[in-house]
Amino acid sequence: MTDHSEAINHNRRAFLAGIPAAAATAALGATQVAAQSSPAPATGRRMLGSLEVSELGLGVQNMHRTFHSIVPDRDDMIALIRSAYEQGVTFFDCAEVYGPFECERILGEAMAPFRNDIQVTTKFGFGVDPETGTWDFTVTSQPERIRRAVEGSLQRLGTDRIDLLYQHRVDPNVPIEDVAGVVSDLMDEGKVLHWGLSEMGPKTLRRAHELLPVSAVQSEYSMLWRGREQDILPLCNELGIGFVPFAPLGYGFLTGAVDMQTSFAPTDFRALTTRMDPENRQINMSLVELTRDWATRKDAKPAQIALAWLLAQGDTIVPIPGTTQITHLRDNIAAADIRFTDGELAEIRASLDSIRVMGGRAPDLVAGWSDVEAPDA
Repeated sequence: MTDHSEAINHNRRAFLAGIPAAAATAALGATQVAAQSSPAPATGRRMLGSLEVSELGLGVQNMHRTFHSIVPDRDDMIALIRSAYEQGVTFFDCAEVYGPFECERILGEAMAPFRNDIQVTTKFGFGVDPETGTWDFTVTSQPERIRRAVEGSLQRLGTDRIDLLYQHRVDPNVPIEDVAGVVSDLMDEGKVLHWGLSEMGPKTLRRAHELLPVSAVQSEYSMLWRGREQDILPLCNELGIGFVPFAPLGYGFLTGAVDMQTSFAPTDFRALTTRMDPENRQINMSLVELTRDWATRKDAKPAQIALAWLLAQGDTIVPIPGTTQITHLRDNIAAADIRFTDGELAEIRASLDSIRVMGGRAPDLVAGWSDVEAPDA
């Protein structure tokens, strides 16, 4: 960081630390710090703060290389993204680190014909070399690194603005005031329209929202892992922040595609999670049986039950299931048509509460990036 940049960030932090939150918000160009009020969305749409999106999004993380280490055909992935748009999906989720870089390029090429009709997200925050694309498995949100990441994402996506920009993971060495400051500058330049955070600690989310209203939080959430119901979801509801569940199908587990005979490639993320160890998986299969039972009751598929249940948890929840198969895409989109009565939701909730999911959701390295609180300014 240059001396000039250090001086700017020091002055920004000192200024914000010495004034009330409302005044700090105004200093960063924001207009509100409490719960955000948004207009009612159109049918089949949902609000993430003030950003209107389709009620289901599409994650493109696996379109360059899947968890199975399979490299999908690029033309097929472009066709799948365009098919999603034709079926009403307008919310597409990406990140600099996916690939790295390549998933942004695939999405950019696919969305070019309808860019103005969709909402695109991408993320910064990991130590990806901006020249080579090499990722050193570190996190970084130094202001100059954020700006360089955004410029690269804009170029790869072939667009002049990012509808929703996330901090992918909190940098434990960078105050959230510095992050909010550079994002606010990017908003002033028209390069970013809304911002969000992913897998942050609750204190950091509240601080970030006081500085610059946060539109959405992204975190893992599904029938397989409901940890966010205890902390982040109530906070999002309090502040009027949308919630975007990633891995809404439990990395494929809730679809029934994984059973006790399934083996994972050594590079498959799921092979590194203890909840997929055989002794834990045997217990966790109760969740698969639950989705199968409800699929029979609703004349649906297990994956559709898992997605429909998530959608029923709140009207500002927008799952982003990823897929590389057209048939699965169609099934996922159709999940939005499934409805549960209040009694059915209570019955499902009681069943979920009776199942104790065994094992961790992530390897130690990845788990260490979650629930981090940014340092004080």
